[in-house]
Amino acid sequence: MNAPRLALQLLAVLAATLALALAPIAVQAATPGELIAGYTAQAGAAPVAARGQQFFNTTHGREWSCGSCHGAVPVQPGKHASTGKPIGALAPAANAERFTDAAKTEKWFRRNCNDVVGRECTAAEKADVMSWLLSLKP
Repeated sequence: MNAPRLALQLLAVLAATLALALAPIAVQAATPGELIAGYTAQAGAAPVAARGQQFFNTTHGREWSCGSCHGAVPVQPGKHASTGKPIGALAPAANAERFTDAAKTEKWFRRNCNDVVGRECTAAEKADVMSWLLSLKP
């Protein structure tokens, strides 16, 4: 085998390895609309913004609602109910970074739903809440 051909094959293997290594990063990037579409597909029903607003501002038998930290209409920064730690605005129109990373979105839904509802939120609940959040304007 000649050296140039071997070098090209080696570069092809390295490029493929790099592409596989970076693939999870690209998969995690998302738009709020793409995330809602995924949750809607999982739920098998269209999201309802009014139901999302109600879910967001209800305590569900627990100490906190989502609004306890994010505010009843989360277009302004909030703060954690017990630690006082600042929290950026949750509505995507007020904070362009919100709901742009699928893994991060799932992480925070998992944590916050556990605090607020005492369980993981359903896909329908996530779609409803996100639908309402997307309807908000700063």
